[in-house]
Amino acid sequence: MRSEIVEAVNQIAKEKRIDKDELRDILEEIFLTLLKRKYGDIDHFDVIVNMDRGEVEIYVEKEVVEEVENPVTQISLKEARKSDPEIEIGEDFVELVNPENFGRRLINIAKQTLLQRIREYEKRKIFEEYNNRVGEIIIGDVHQVTRSGYFLLVDKTEMFMPKSESIPREELRRGDSVRALIKKVVEPESSENEEVEERPKKKRQRVGPQIIVSRSDDQFMIRLFEIEVPEIFDGIVEIRKISRRPGERAKIAVESMDKRIDPVGACVGMRGIRIQSVVRELNGEKIDVISWSTEPEIFVPRALTPAKPVRVMLNYEENLAVVIIPDKDMGLALGRGEVNKELAQQITGWNIELIKESEYYQKSMEAELDLEEIPGLSPSVINRLREAEINTVEELKNLGFQGLLAVPGIGQKTAQKILQALNI
Repeated sequence: MRSEIVEAVNQIAKEKRIDKDELRDILEEIFLTLLKRKYGDIDHFDVIVNMDRGEVEIYVEKEVVEEVENPVTQISLKEARKSDPEIEIGEDFVELVNPENFGRRLINIAKQTLLQRIREYEKRKIFEEYNNRVGEIIIGDVHQVTRSGYFLLVDKTEMFMPKSESIPREELRRGDSVRALIKKVVEPESSENEEVEERPKKKRQRVGPQIIVSRSDDQFMIRLFEIEVPEIFDGIVEIRKISRRPGERAKIAVESMDKRIDPVGACVGMRGIRIQSVVRELNGEKIDVISWSTEPEIFVPRALTPAKPVRVMLNYEENLAVVIIPDKDMGLALGRGEVNKELAQQITGWNIELIKESEYYQKSMEAELDLEEIPGLSPSVINRLREAEINTVEELKNLGFQGLLAVPGIGQKTAQKILQALNI
């Protein structure tokens, strides 16, 4: 027999493109639930839903008896012979149950349960689809701006970009179309085991799969380069490492699998057209593309681009790279808020100490300057210093006033005189 519930479900199936087999299973489960609420024992019941014809058939198997004690599982011989004149006591009789006999209350519960199950189905399908697409770039429209972030619509599916995942100082407005990376999908809470009762409606927060997208994640930049640089997409050029302060500056180290192809040139493109596309998408973020190297004496200077270091000295025990920078390039090497130095340390894995070229050579000269070359020092004072194993100007400067007083034969006046001679 036709059922208003099945007809409504058929319409939903067309609108929401839900698989009919899935809906049939949902309906069968709902009708069995109704039977259990009405009759208790449902072992003798069978539900068949025909989605194409919009019909539901419910059968109950009853035992033919002389006198009925349980009308749910038994039928009298007299009633059974109205349909089958040859049936006998003890035989099984299959009776068709009219769903309309459930009553309006149970029918309403069935409808509510159906809507709940359909919502659960949609949530599950959305979760499965987008969970398999984590790491992809999507294009969505901003449809709501809140203090905590932005809600995007992608093919009628809502996604959320928290403020922490947006590019700093980038202001998006409602209606803006933006690219973002699908970062993660949080599985929705399930209510499949909850029974729907008729109760006053309460306002409750919608619970569904939460799709988190990002424009500040490093993978977003990598995906943008894959889109703009065919060599990266094809695996000819590989992104080996990336360090980034979103919206401000980034460094990306690349390596070519083909010696004939310049990895940096491939990423920059002719007249910078490729990298400028990425920069525009990232709200003007400056990007330094550098060639990857496993040799720190080569890689560290490259990482400090746009500065051009003069010399690099490596201390492997302390993982320290002392870099000599031309005086005019010190600002470039540090960057605003020392961002350039910080990103260089991240991408190389070395602690970097920057020294101006003029200071370095001055210290080198002082280290080599002998005590006799300091004006105003008497031979007796020089001898006392040498007896204390102090032989150069640099060693003398490192002592300071208190250190000089600790040298035998050096008093306060002599110590002050020495420091004045050193312009300290």
